[in-house]
Amino acid sequence: MCQHQPACPTSDSADREAARPVASHPEQGWSLLCNGVVLFEDTGELLPDGQVIGPHRSARTDRIVTAA
Repeated sequence: MCQHQPACPTSDSADREAARPVASHPEQGWSLLCNGVVLFEDTGELLPDGQVIGPHRSARTDRIVTAA
């Protein structure tokens, strides 16, 4: 699917999110990557084979505030 040089990671690679976007719809919260992955704003993914990868944002500890 990808025509870039060097080629983007495939949809079954661990680094599949590094592929280049070919369509972006930030107002709707998703982008289509050149490897066929639909990447959602919440970090969820829809793979070309229909597999769903749930959101996997890392917890940001620099924003946690404790109440006194």
